[in-house]
Amino acid sequence: MTSGRGGTANLGGRPPLSDEARRRQGLKISRAAVRLFREHGVAGTSGAQIARAAGVSERTLWRLFRTKESCVEPLLTKSLDAFREVLRTWPADRDLPDHLRANYTFVPEDSRADIDDLLAVVRMSRSEPALRAAWLVLQERAEPTLADVLSGRLGLAPDTPEVRLAAATMNAALRLVTDDFAWATANGVTADEVTRHRKRLADTLRAYTSRML
Repeated sequence: MTSGRGGTANLGGRPPLSDEARRRQGLKISRAAVRLFREHGVAGTSGAQIARAAGVSERTLWRLFRTKESCVEPLLTKSLDAFREVLRTWPADRDLPDHLRANYTFVPEDSRADIDDLLAVVRMSRSEPALRAAWLVLQERAEPTLADVLSGRLGLAPDTPEVRLAAATMNAALRLVTDDFAWATANGVTADEVTRHRKRLADTLRAYTSRML
């Protein structure tokens, strides 16, 4: 075997991480970063501190994340994943608000322990532009999934202006309701607050979906 261009790499070194291992490592770093941001603030936290708290090298951290602020993305993605999943399972014969009330969980079932940290990031994003940018970029990336679901309901291609506008409107509703949820739970998340958030999102989307879908 060779180690040159086109040969076998990593001879004698660590094997490359699988996608799942990379995902777990990124989430571990994300949790460590959020804990430090909450304790010391974003400006008071360095990449070296995040790497040390997560038990990884700085080289690993910067291989996975472009900035220290972007370390929050794996946690924030959990909320968007839960919303995308509830849309994917939306039955054709059921109104979206009713489906949300019955099935939307804010985060996947196996991520309940992350809710408080996730909402803390949303709160911090009000005063930390880099965190806000990360939150907005992730939401923009989610819109193609929303468009795919909505295109079937509207009978139009996902890239048409009508579908893209519908996806952007739904995304904006999710962002605004999540912002309110974050501030309402500044002193801690309760089951009642999670239920109230789910109801608020369903009610917010009811008027829109009754006109468009």
